Amino acid sequence: MKKIMLGNEAVARGAYEAGVRFVSSYPGTPSTEITESTVQYKEIYCEWAPNEKVAAEAAIGASIAGGRALSCCKHVGLNVMADPVFTVSYTGVNGGLVFAVADDPGMHSSQNEQDSRHYAEAAKILMLEPSDSQECKEFTRRAYELSEQFDTPVFLRLSTRVSHSQSTVELLDRAGDEIKDYSKNIPKYVMMPAMAIRRHVVVEERMKALREFAETTDLNTVEDNGAKIGVITSGISYMYAKEALGDRVNFLKLGMAFPMPEKLIRDFCAKCEQVFVVEELDPVIENHVKALGISVSGKDVFTLLGEYTPAMIRKAVFNEESASHYVQETEIPNRPPVLCPGCPHRATFYVLKKLGLTVSGDIGCYTLGAAAPLQSVDTTICMGASVSAAHGMTKIRGTEFNKKLVSVIGDSTFIHSGITGLIDIVYNKGANTVIILDNSITGMTGHQDNPATGKTIYGEETKAVDLVLLAKAVGIERVVVCDPFDVKKFEEVVREETAADEPSVIIAQRPCALLKYVKYEGHCKVNEETCRKCKMCMRIGCPAITWKDGAVKIDLSLCNGCGLCMNVCPFVAIEKEA
Repeated sequence: MKKIMLGNEAVARGAYEAGVRFVSSYPGTPSTEITESTVQYKEIYCEWAPNEKVAAEAAIGASIAGGRALSCCKHVGLNVMADPVFTVSYTGVNGGLVFAVADDPGMHSSQNEQDSRHYAEAAKILMLEPSDSQECKEFTRRAYELSEQFDTPVFLRLSTRVSHSQSTVELLDRAGDEIKDYSKNIPKYVMMPAMAIRRHVVVEERMKALREFAETTDLNTVEDNGAKIGVITSGISYMYAKEALGDRVNFLKLGMAFPMPEKLIRDFCAKCEQVFVVEELDPVIENHVKALGISVSGKDVFTLLGEYTPAMIRKAVFNEESASHYVQETEIPNRPPVLCPGCPHRATFYVLKKLGLTVSGDIGCYTLGAAAPLQSVDTTICMGASVSAAHGMTKIRGTEFNKKLVSVIGDSTFIHSGITGLIDIVYNKGANTVIILDNSITGMTGHQDNPATGKTIYGEETKAVDLVLLAKAVGIERVVVCDPFDVKKFEEVVREETAADEPSVIIAQRPCALLKYVKYEGHCKVNEETCRKCKMCMRIGCPAITWKDGAVKIDLSLCNGCGLCMNVCPFVAIEKEA
């Protein structure tokens, strides 16, 4: 049976067919759908973890207990899970263990463009890299076989285009789902120095075996078209190169991204007069080939930045122009990302900008608070940094600066990595104000539940983290819950808490406007007789509100009737329309 699947869906299918028992992840685009897709397979237990480190550790535990396990993340999530990942490289596995990591060339939804292949080399962990959905499924199955064969965790490296593209996948039956025996093994699993020193020897022996395996595995394939030009590539870059160059070149496709072969590469290059290395992001393959003393063209003709295209590759290799696949007949206006109509964060940023506060921002939908016209957010670094960075800022600039500064962080992100920053503020006698944007869901990655929503990945009721009690438990005495759409009250609360000489938490509580149960009555309209054209309503940046023909207009096709514009209009010139 065959089925068209997203690459992420195919990874989930591969996990099912491989007999995986346990999946723990934190949502992160472009990896999210892997875990969401595993929920349909009743034989697999799935969960959303508070963050990627916890997810990886849970998967490691499941592996040690004898079950095949999977943990999924985006490239920056791998930074968070790096601590246990480097150590499990030493311990090895019992049941097969795979970490699926999705890179984001072009930064479609990310704060940086890091290349996860460096982690494979640094942690000395086998890495596979599929090119399409069929390979996503097959490489996932193979990853578990190799994990148990070589006693190693395995990275499965994806990218945005592989994760979110669709192609045909052949479906097979589930196999190998037995749970392995567990026995106490202190030298293998207790990584205190005396044991870890011995396990490092095992890692190096494993690497030697993997390098030999890389020379002969069918994961690495050669396409000999009798051409004078050769291309070494992997992942989605292979698909681009294949489309651009066809059978005019020879291909060496590295499905095993680490460790890479040596003899296979030498033999391939020896048959070509010129060799190009085609890989997005960093010159990982190129550096390996050049270290073998082989001259190749790579980043001297290809960019280090963003995604590649077939046209770009054709131009670099053959100096031939390619017609665009997409012909734009008319000029299309730019559509920058914007907070949705009815977004609760809009009111928060409206107030923060009005008060002229410095805003230490975080990762989530609310990062868009940096965009015009709100333009409130001053910094965005990584998950949880809004809290920690603000503490550092005030320690440098003093207490008076602190009264002009707030942190903003989503409820899911606060659970992920904001709690420790809050503890830092209390423990080290800070006086920062932290605003938790509690919209009752993990919004940016597509509405996944989290420990603060009270529901599991299956939609089952569970204990919800009480953010008020949590804040008080770590030492915050000033905790205020307020609806940001009550603009006047929210402004008063922000003024009061930032003026205090002790740390405080404001929980800006209003659900995401896109949640199914959030329903507003009617639409908002402008009363042209009372409107003074002051444009105050436009300062909230709602996409439904425009200035046209010398007047404020509200597009009823976009307005969901949230009423925020009514709350900020000083002349009561906006009304509800049934």
